[in-house]
Amino acid sequence: MAFKRPLVIRTHHSTHPKVTMDIPVVSGASNSTAENLINTDIRKGVQQLISEQGSLEDPRSEMIGWFETKTNEKGVLSLSLYNYAYTGGAHGMTLQKSLTFNADTGRSYTLAQLFKPGTDYVKRLSDIVAKQIAARQIETLEPFKSIRPDQDFYIADRSLVIYFQLYELTAYVYGFAYFPISVYDLQDIINESGPLGPMAAND
Repeated sequence: MAFKRPLVIRTHHSTHPKVTMDIPVVSGASNSTAENLINTDIRKGVQQLISEQGSLEDPRSEMIGWFETKTNEKGVLSLSLYNYAYTGGAHGMTLQKSLTFNADTGRSYTLAQLFKPGTDYVKRLSDIVAKQIAARQIETLEPFKSIRPDQDFYIADRSLVIYFQLYELTAYVYGFAYFPISVYDLQDIINESGPLGPMAAND
């Protein structure tokens, strides 16, 4: 595979009463259309998290947003947006939304689109997650049965990381529950033209 230059990611710092946001802004793509698609999706993701947190009417309320770049190589950009808000009650709430893009086209991917059409990726991933829960002795709120078809994920190095929001699988005190899965354990069902394809290539 030919070398692909990483995208340039800078931080846009935005401050408003009760709100501080660090938002990623992408440049350096091979074309402006890809850049615009990526940045539009990022802004939509940030706005979605803000909306999900609800009102900041409580005088003690605050909101903080930030991001982490998970993968920026081989024509793939995968990042996580975070939003912490305290809106009253015993403690604040942190939400996470991850986005994975083809850096050349700006296309974003759902979990299903990482795999060959018709493959039962939900069962395959659920079986792996179940084994990790048992091996790591993770205490779940309810017995784990299956991931959602649109389960949250990001790509990090040569792994697909499946994760669960706070309270979705475990108690609040455990934070986000992450399950890294090697791309080599999924190689037979990977959509090679999707973002996992380059991660599985030995180059």
